[in-house]
Amino acid sequence: MATFTAINLIKRPTGGPLDSSLFEVVKKTIPTVEAGQFLVKQQHMSLDPAMFGWMSADMNSYIPPVALGDVMRSSGIGEVTMSHHPDFEVGDRVTGMMGWQEYFLSDGQGVNKVTAPLPNENILSVFALPGLTAVQGLFNVGKPKKGETLIVTGAAGSVGSIVGQLAKAEGLRVIGVVGNQEKADWIVNELGFDAAINYKSDDLDAQLAKAAPDGIDLFFENTGGPIQHFIFDRINAHGRVVVCGLISAYDADVPDLGPSWLNIIKRRITIQGFTMPDHFHQVPELLEKLTPYVMAGQIKHRSHVLQGLESAIEGLNLFSTGENKGKLIVQL
Repeated sequence: MATFTAINLIKRPTGGPLDSSLFEVVKKTIPTVEAGQFLVKQQHMSLDPAMFGWMSADMNSYIPPVALGDVMRSSGIGEVTMSHHPDFEVGDRVTGMMGWQEYFLSDGQGVNKVTAPLPNENILSVFALPGLTAVQGLFNVGKPKKGETLIVTGAAGSVGSIVGQLAKAEGLRVIGVVGNQEKADWIVNELGFDAAINYKSDDLDAQLAKAAPDGIDLFFENTGGPIQHFIFDRINAHGRVVVCGLISAYDADVPDLGPSWLNIIKRRITIQGFTMPDHFHQVPELLEKLTPYVMAGQIKHRSHVLQGLESAIEGLNLFSTGENKGKLIVQL
């Protein structure tokens, strides 16, 4: 019988870099496609910071963790190879939560057809989770206004880079926080950010003062870390903080202490966290909002593509080291 490769989660992370001991690479028999089902051969798979939360044992979260022994959760894009479903035909290109596996059997729930004539990497980098997250977080949570100053951490990442470009298109001053000079040059020279700050450099407060002389109105948080405290010290009255991620805390035994609540009170700061599973029903309207910016050439991206299913295991560590350049994708 024909088989395919899948990767199951078998242990919970306990802090520090991830390794192969957390996972089991297995061979599975390609399933029989019953009435109302279709089979997808996954071609490209997305790696996202949210996976750190999905691997934890925390049941009090926005989505249940991956059960031990189950295929590791992830979104991807692929082609329908066999179908007994009235709405999906062989050859259709589709996206959905396919997991770390080469083939995916579906009844259509949570799977969407891809009609845009763009490469898989473009779809996963812009029109999938990164773009949807950027639009929801910036516009529906952050509510940006022309002339305001926005700062975004993880600014060279898949979400942060889109957030910054959307904000520039809306007439905001945009500052990006990154982890090295190459990323700083990219977001300023290629993406059009007004300023970039390397969080590993010295005099962060002085750099923020220079980059945001009129203070900060909107803070889009993806990473956490010490610079968060300096940013809070410069948020203007009635500023807004959109908490999308805290990548610096995902592999830490004890999370860093948050900023002082005194600033929140004195400056009447609004802070809101959000996660995309709450908004999957809004995908059509989020895509409708995003598409004109892309078609107008206002959104650039870059993809960091890893080769082979098993590269996902070590690939997740790139989020913690900051060595990824753009959207992390695994080509199967």
